[in-house]
Amino acid sequence: QVQLVESGGGSVQAGGSLRLSCAASAYIDSWRCMAWFRQAPGKEREGVASIDSGGTTAAAASVKGRFTISKDKAKNTLFLQMNSLKPEDSATYYCAARAGVCVGGGLYATTYFSWGQGTQVTVSS
Repeated sequence: QVQLVESGGGSVQAGGSLRLSCAASAYIDSWRCMAWFRQAPGKEREGVASIDSGGTTAAAASVKGRFTISKDKAKNTLFLQMNSLKPEDSATYYCAARAGVCVGGGLYATTYFSWGQGTQVTVSS
């Protein structure tokens, strides 16, 4: 079974940056759509950013201009560069992958079947 392992989370002050990584156990281009999601306590899991096999990206309005999704095929790794972090960005961040094309911009959690275990991001004011 394919594994996705996130890393790079941590604690940072507002305005700071973090770079999350998601290492895949299989060839990353075997998935046509990959994405980052986040879930804060008591809230639903929400889509943050997605990228398809052609490199087209999408991002939630709340993170546009601050977060950038990318992937390194040689390293089979998905990244999320997060800049200008805000306290409301605090959550557990998950990467996800699907074999099919991105549906609805790739930001709907119910369309993904492969998930990592998550990495915690805490932003203090």
